[in-house]
Amino acid sequence: MGMFYVKGSIEHMVRREKFVELPQMLVDTDSEHTWVPGKLLKQIGVKREKKDLAFQMANGQLITRNIGFAIVRFGEHFTIDEVVFAEE
Repeated sequence: MGMFYVKGSIEHMVRREKFVELPQMLVDTDSEHTWVPGKLLKQIGVKREKKDLAFQMANGQLITRNIGFAIVRFGEHFTIDEVVFAEE
């Protein structure tokens, strides 16, 4: 459907005072997962719950990444989501 940017935040599921503001989050309506820089997830204490899951990138490359759980918030809207520990 499309891609666009929003201002949002990622919060720890339990310790909600631990969060990181993201002034420009890319929303891809075709993506199944929320990708967040791993260093930011680590900073707020999100744990790696599912390890070494395989993902196929748009260029065909296969990579493995870890997944945790966090609250994704956009304004007054929020949900708990699986977040992929994105790497540089």
